[in-house]
Amino acid sequence: MNISFEIVPRSLHAFDEQYTFVQKLDDGINLINVPDIQRFEIRSWELSAQVDRNKYRFIPHFRAIDFKIENGELHRIIEMYQLDSVLLVTGDPPEGLKRAYYNTDVVDLIRDLRNHFPLLNIYAGFDPHRKGLLDECDYIQRKADAGATGFFSQPFYDHRLIDIYIEHMEGLETYIGISPITSLASMNYWEVKNRVKFPKDFRPDYDWNVEFANRVIATAGAAGANVYFMPIRIDLERYFEGIKLR
Repeated sequence: MNISFEIVPRSLHAFDEQYTFVQKLDDGINLINVPDIQRFEIRSWELSAQVDRNKYRFIPHFRAIDFKIENGELHRIIEMYQLDSVLLVTGDPPEGLKRAYYNTDVVDLIRDLRNHFPLLNIYAGFDPHRKGLLDECDYIQRKADAGATGFFSQPFYDHRLIDIYIEHMEGLETYIGISPITSLASMNYWEVKNRVKFPKDFRPDYDWNVEFANRVIATAGAAGANVYFMPIRIDLERYFEGIKLR
């Protein structure tokens, strides 16, 4: 089983701090994911040199709306930074329209990269909360048909939903998202912004989230799936001291 850790590039110093923490987890983590967030100056792929790629697989995220397929810019980035893995997401339009963006469909971008880079590891995202189950599964299949060989999910909080998606994703390299929520404010954000429906037993505290993560790791391992940690504004030491990575 693979375990991925997402490091948000708020600044080079913040990235280095979290990367140093990941290294303290020994061999529990073997992938580093870096999202590309419009409001930050650092682009995901620019951090390739900051990661020991002999120890970790480096997977930068790319937002489809930032690239025009016809101009080949994404091809040049992949070649320049010698990337062997990418994660493609649709992306939200930039705030205040400070950057140009395009109406590029992520499925079309997946297809283009697969045609141009036959050996590239192309990952896509899926969101169990965005649409109905059938619509999301159909969208996953469209991305797989276009050339995506693996998927990273938005975080789950209901184990019953994980079981359904793991069954549907059979044959695809799948990473089940885990993002601890340890405050009511964060819980409310996920409910309103990301349309998460929490189970009745959910509690926004460390104990519930640690127990849930360990259960997800066990389930993913038994099913041949993987896990994807997205720690946001938490005490990393406090949280990961209770996580059973192996």
